[in-house]
Amino acid sequence: QVQLVESGGGLVQAGGSLRLSCAASGRTFSSSAMGWFRQAPGKEREFVAAITWSGGGSTYADSVKGRFTISRDNAKNTVYLQMNSLKPEDTAVYYCAAGRIIATMPRGYSYWGQGTQVTVSS
Repeated sequence: QVQLVESGGGLVQAGGSLRLSCAASGRTFSSSAMGWFRQAPGKEREFVAAITWSGGGSTYADSVKGRFTISRDNAKNTVYLQMNSLKPEDTAVYYCAAGRIIATMPRGYSYWGQGTQVTVSS
C-alpha cells in the first residue's frame, strides 16, 4: 500500500510558474516509478511526466517538454513537477501516481493521490 499526497497547485497567470509536490508514504519499495497526470473537465486523464526512484529514467509528454521538469528527493520520498511558461491549456487537476514501471497510460499505475488544481489565466 502506497499513500500519495499532492500539493502546490493554485492560480497563476499565463507565463508564470508553479512547483507541485507529491509526498509518498507506505510500502514505497513496491513502486519504482512515479508519474504525473492531469485531467481537465470533460477530457480524459492525460500523461504529463514520469520518473523512476533510481536509475534516473524520466519521460515527458510532447505538450510539456521543455517547459516542465520532473525530479525526486529519495530521502524525503517526494516527487516534484516544476512547471514553467504555463499556458491556459495547462489548466487541470494534476494527479500523482505510483507504479512498477514507467507508463503513459493511467492503467499502468496502481496508486493515486487526491489531485491538486492548477488554473492558468490568460
